[in-house]
Amino acid sequence: MATTEHPPPSRLRTWMLEGLSDMGKPGGHQGPHAEPEPAHQGQRWYRVMCLTGVDYFSTLGYQPGIAALAAGLLSPVATVVLVVVTLAGALPVYRRVAEESPHGEGSIAMLERLLSFWKGKLFVLTLLGFAATDFLITITLSAADASTHLVENPHLTSVLHDKQMVITLALVALLGAVFLKGFLEAIGVAVALVVVYLGLNVVVVVVGLWHVLTESHVVTDWSSALTAEHGNVFAMIGVSLLVFPKLALGLSGFETGVAVMPHVRGDEADTAQNPAGRIRDTKKLLTTAALIMSVFLIATSFITTVLIPEKEFESGGQANGRALAYLSHEYLGNAFGTVYDVSTIAILWFAGASAMAGLLNLMPRYLPRYGMAPHWARAVRPMVIVFTLVAFLVTWIFDADVDAQGGAYATGVLVLMSSAAIAVTIAARRARQRGWTIGFAVVSAVLLYVTVVNVIERPDGVKIGACFIAGIILVSLLSRLARAFELRVTSVTLDPMAERFIRDMASRKIRFIANEPDQRDKAEYRDKIEQIRQDNDIPGEDFVFLEVTVVDPSEFESGLTVRGEVLHNRYRVLTLESSSISNALAALLLHTRDVTGCIPHIYFEWTEGNPFANFLRFFLFGQGEVAPVTREVLREAEPDRARRPRVHTG
Repeated sequence: MATTEHPPPSRLRTWMLEGLSDMGKPGGHQGPHAEPEPAHQGQRWYRVMCLTGVDYFSTLGYQPGIAALAAGLLSPVATVVLVVVTLAGALPVYRRVAEESPHGEGSIAMLERLLSFWKGKLFVLTLLGFAATDFLITITLSAADASTHLVENPHLTSVLHDKQMVITLALVALLGAVFLKGFLEAIGVAVALVVVYLGLNVVVVVVGLWHVLTESHVVTDWSSALTAEHGNVFAMIGVSLLVFPKLALGLSGFETGVAVMPHVRGDEADTAQNPAGRIRDTKKLLTTAALIMSVFLIATSFITTVLIPEKEFESGGQANGRALAYLSHEYLGNAFGTVYDVSTIAILWFAGASAMAGLLNLMPRYLPRYGMAPHWARAVRPMVIVFTLVAFLVTWIFDADVDAQGGAYATGVLVLMSSAAIAVTIAARRARQRGWTIGFAVVSAVLLYVTVVNVIERPDGVKIGACFIAGIILVSLLSRLARAFELRVTSVTLDPMAERFIRDMASRKIRFIANEPDQRDKAEYRDKIEQIRQDNDIPGEDFVFLEVTVVDPSEFESGLTVRGEVLHNRYRVLTLESSSISNALAALLLHTRDVTGCIPHIYFEWTEGNPFANFLRFFLFGQGEVAPVTREVLREAEPDRARRPRVHTG
């Protein structure tokens, strides 16, 4: 097929558009058009767990403080409720997601398969908006909390106390710079960060529990105050359920766990169609990460609640956004506390890298395929610049405040988890698994309740999510509009009869008639030929009819299969299926020219109706004013008029 010749691109343009993504394999690329990694290659599951763990485990940096602000003295009880939902709800859901989408597509792909045409595309764009909220707020919130740990360090607080915004922006910029240079899968770095960070947290937890045991009055004081405030256990559980939505940050990490699934090494017998070993080991990854995090969440929420004065959790307090760091300085000294701060800053910053990797893998998987992103959206570096600039804006809007971003982050996390729960419920129902269907439906109801309550209590989350959704849909539709006349047929395949028709015409002038099939009887084809002959004043009947059936007009790129048949022992007809009549016809004309060396001619009749209405029909439904659109697609695809197929309209 013909391609437009362009002058050599500049060095900057070449560098910016180099590759699709270099994440996933050293020296290789990974993206929507990359060669898939063999199912039995990759890394051991526990190493990949550390890759997703930099996002999941890093929430220990701020989760205990957020829980204390949200639940007060009830923080440990509310955290136990969170752990129950994690282990009994989120974990089974994402284990099923791993079964249903073993190549890292996640729940969005599962739901995409349920809906077709434009409603499916708009639904996916909405979920992508919430995914963008989740991942981008992960970047900004993690950077803000990292800067909090740096600013509140006793050795630096006098120098950096008013520099948190600048430091946060610098960390976000540094993250973007890493990806601009080229981000290779750094599982070794992730393993080192997770091992060191969790090891330091073990020390802090053990020392904290020792102080709780040796200062028994702190437990007595806490339990007495808790009983006085809430009365009995049932009241405590009830209040914990009410504040649970504010603790939803502790559920983050599952979506990332599924996204990194392609990096998990499976068995030698694994295939792309049946990666059983990879699915099994991903379930181990998800389960182990959830269990480790659950233990840490319960232990840290308990020691921070009973050992840290309540006022220190509030805005401006020394434990605000850094409860465990406060304990490390308080009980282990500033030297150990500084080491803890450094490890926390490192893992929080790398959590942003995990989120950026998720964005760069997620967006190119959908938007370019829908025609809803420019060509450069397939390359890493331009997208890194876009995401970094958006992260700057979000940081500025929220003033680099961890607490202020919690609502938006929780909204993104909860919407994605709710969609995953609904997706696996539908999958279980289709598989006629009644018990799993009921169980997943209950989990879906719980997560939907939590999501709704979170939205009501903290509407800023859904507001910023709505901004992302509106931005993605607007940019997507404008991109689709700008690319409306682009040749978007990826390949042309002819069956033997179609090849025979084209070979036969190559010895004469190649003439096609575009025909909208109706009854397909003898009179239809006879009348069509007579009309074309009269409108264009040409003799003979040496024509081949082209008939296009529109399948899914919301699809942008697709292959084209052409089938030939002889109707009524006389009329040669080529049938095509495509998302757009004009694109299919243009692609076949260019293919015919390339294989025969002859310039084909195609004949249309004018379409009745308003031109603007016909263009909208073409844009939305792949039909409309076919003749001028076909000519425009050919003009964009072939700039040389002498080599361009001829379009005749009468």
